[in-house]
Amino acid sequence: MSERIKVAVAGASGRMGREVVKMVLEDESLQLVAATASSVVGVDAGLLAHKPACGVLVSQDLDEALASTKPDVLVDFTIPKVVYSNTLTALKHNVRPVVGTTGFTPEQIEELDMLCKEKGLGGLIAPNFSIGALLMMKFAAEASKYMPHLEIIEYHGDQKLDAPSGTSIKTAELIAGVREEMRQGNPKEEEIIEGARGGYYNGFRIHSVRLPGVFAQQEVVFGGYGQTLKIRHDSYERAGYMPGVNTAVKKVMTYSGMVYGFEHLMD
Repeated sequence: MSERIKVAVAGASGRMGREVVKMVLEDESLQLVAATASSVVGVDAGLLAHKPACGVLVSQDLDEALASTKPDVLVDFTIPKVVYSNTLTALKHNVRPVVGTTGFTPEQIEELDMLCKEKGLGGLIAPNFSIGALLMMKFAAEASKYMPHLEIIEYHGDQKLDAPSGTSIKTAELIAGVREEMRQGNPKEEEIIEGARGGYYNGFRIHSVRLPGVFAQQEVVFGGYGQTLKIRHDSYERAGYMPGVNTAVKKVMTYSGMVYGFEHLMD
């Protein structure tokens, strides 16, 4: 067997982080070498993922963990306020970042792309790793060419920190790339309650629903004369994202530059 890809996981104690740890431990071509989190320090990462102990103890200092274990790839599912710093730390140690956390500005993505290319490293920032979600975005962009009146509604649990979601923003960007900006609705429309019409993007609206009991769903609703079209994707569990994460870990070993959007790895 060829040499295994050494993987570090940031945010290993979180719900997505535990799934990533489990995925790495179950793939013989990957090797878990480090796991970091702001809590559960000293706990075996395998036990966190409901697997046998693997000998990798959770640490708190990402910089130190990367320096001592020298992984090939860092998978980051942390929170928006630390993810940019984490990505810079990974590149400082010549580690390829695979990031599922949202919150980057376009300027930060451009800077990270430049740093990756300078170091000859591949990297990925992906608002969504689900194949179904990627197809939903692709189909929505195609439909917007023919039905340009649309709104995006995304649903997540009440503990999600950012709104709108990274997936809805990526969807909006793909639509804006093929649809001319067009302000929808009645020009005399008045919001009686601020925000009732949702966030404005390129002429259409994005609505964020945050409720307990919700996992992750998104629909793009198109309106035309005498008809509507809804393109919707529903996620039911985090394990559904892991085939995409697994693919990303392996693909970033083969190219240079920071890619924004998992769909670019599927071409």
